[in-house]
Amino acid sequence: MGREETFPNALMEEINGRGGDVTAEFVILEGTPQSWAPDYAVILDRISHEVSYYQTAMKVAVLNGCQVINNPFWKLADDKFFGTALLEKLGIAVPRTVALPNLEHQEGITPESLRNLKYPLDWEGIASWIGFPAILKPHWGGGWKSVDKVENLEELMDAYHRSKSLCMTLQEFIDWEQYVRCLCIGKDQINPVPWDPTLPHHERYTKARADISDELMTRIINEARMINHALGYDMNTVEFAIKDGVPYAIDFMNFTPDMDRNSLTEDQFVWAVKTMADLLIDRATNPPPSPPMRWDGFLGA
Repeated sequence: MGREETFPNALMEEINGRGGDVTAEFVILEGTPQSWAPDYAVILDRISHEVSYYQTAMKVAVLNGCQVINNPFWKLADDKFFGTALLEKLGIAVPRTVALPNLEHQEGITPESLRNLKYPLDWEGIASWIGFPAILKPHWGGGWKSVDKVENLEELMDAYHRSKSLCMTLQEFIDWEQYVRCLCIGKDQINPVPWDPTLPHHERYTKARADISDELMTRIINEARMINHALGYDMNTVEFAIKDGVPYAIDFMNFTPDMDRNSLTEDQFVWAVKTMADLLIDRATNPPPSPPMRWDGFLGA
């Protein structure tokens, strides 16, 4: 866990309060040997995306038989541009998106290292295909960091020149009429709620436009499940921007979604705590087959 308090504490209280054979506690790390086999059936990881030491420790935990949610190999390999391309292959509506070369590169990268890049980029051609307004954002990460809405080519170039060493994507802005945010646990448990990211934080759920047809909501739930299964995520939020009756998957790779009590409605928070507790207890008592890894064949797994 990171700085969050309400969800981890409530989750542990829920699991430990059920009085079964499964108990929950915080994981403590203090330098990890390569043979580390944690004394846990399952670890719920909500911080390794920000702390690289935790990332490598979680990978070794998986190697030595511990289940980690979300799988550290999957979530660290994914990026938003790949995800957009994958969803398009799956038949899910996504905005037009272009991956852009880094403006700056790490030390040691020379002009010879970049001979495969065409320079300068055809910025006018890219902008013409994407259209304005557009969203410039990093291809990996979240939390609305380094995200800009640009209205014209001048604003795009200004934002791009502030991106420095980040690999950015330029994405079509969907001028949505409605917006739905799906809280997802265990791939198939979906809690879809109308949401409005333009409102103040405490009003995004309570004052969002809610007149969404049953047919459209069913499509959204089914597509959220498809996304979770395709990505292998057991904890996610999937956001759809609805325009002309079409749900566009906008943000769908949130492997550590915000589950703070102050961010959700009370009903959502209670649902998230109880549903996650159900998932963790089930995984601890009825572990599923391990997903295939390249080393399995050498370990007799």
